[in-house]
Amino acid sequence: MKQRELFLQSDAALRSVIDRITPGQLVLAAPADWSRVQNPTLRDIVADHARDEAWLPAVLAGRTIAEAGDDYEGDLLGDDPIGAYDRLNDLATAAVTADLDPEKTVHLSYGDFPLADYLQHVSIYRAFQAWSIAKLIGLDYSMPAALVDNLWDQIGPQIGDWREMGVFGPEVDVPADADRETRLLGKTGYWVP
Repeated sequence: MKQRELFLQSDAALRSVIDRITPGQLVLAAPADWSRVQNPTLRDIVADHARDEAWLPAVLAGRTIAEAGDDYEGDLLGDDPIGAYDRLNDLATAAVTADLDPEKTVHLSYGDFPLADYLQHVSIYRAFQAWSIAKLIGLDYSMPAALVDNLWDQIGPQIGDWREMGVFGPEVDVPADADRETRLLGKTGYWVP
């Protein structure tokens, strides 16, 4: 399933960036539009991603928000934010590598979707957050080439539709000789000259 491959690539990219966050960087201010928390810090963003990782096995198992209740509420990061995130990431990875039916209906806060669509949705979020967090903390980072290729293949033809839904911002012009990653970042509104 191509969406599983995209998820695993995106999730690994995000983890590679989160694992490079230092304790001192967790208090950095994060853009307000990255979180529903008022005045978010980078720790709040890692907490959002940890919650997303924690939910993933439950979603794949077909659980609803009502069935899960408050299982994933509160502080999931504790005294070891990066280690806690990594443990939840390991559980999510194991769940995605299990035998999955791509047509199975999963229940999300914004509706019911085929499992394959869900994996694509969360992959987009993870891939571009990896890039965005890396830029926020000043990492020398590029998305892996295979991830860039997979994103072009799976979402490239639909970028306009995603933009209309508010997922991507306006397209940003990039240099004519830009590489494939920069062209993707420009198309999705992420690239900054």
